[in-house]
Amino acid sequence: QVQLVESGGGLVQPGGSLRLSCASSLNIFSFKSMAWYRLPPGQQREWVASISAGREINYADSVKGRFTISRDNAKNTMYLQMNNLMPEDTAVYICAAGLGSHALWGQGTQVTVSS
Repeated sequence: QVQLVESGGGLVQPGGSLRLSCASSLNIFSFKSMAWYRLPPGQQREWVASISAGREINYADSVKGRFTISRDNAKNTMYLQMNNLMPEDTAVYICAAGLGSHALWGQGTQVTVSS
């Protein structure tokens, strides 16, 4: 089975930075696209950023200019660099990938932004 495993979450103060990783058990060049979603406490899941196999990148308006998505095919890993974090960024961050017509999901990593 294909697995996506997130890491890099934690507690950070407002204005701080974190880098999240999503490691895949499948070579990520097999994925048409990959994306980050997040689940804020008590809220619905929201899309954060996506990157295609051809390096086409899109961001949610709420994170533009602060977050950077990237992928390293040699390491089978996708990253989300998060800068200037705000309390409203607090959420479980979830990795996703498109394989054919299917969407794959990781279990998520907790990011808490608090003073």
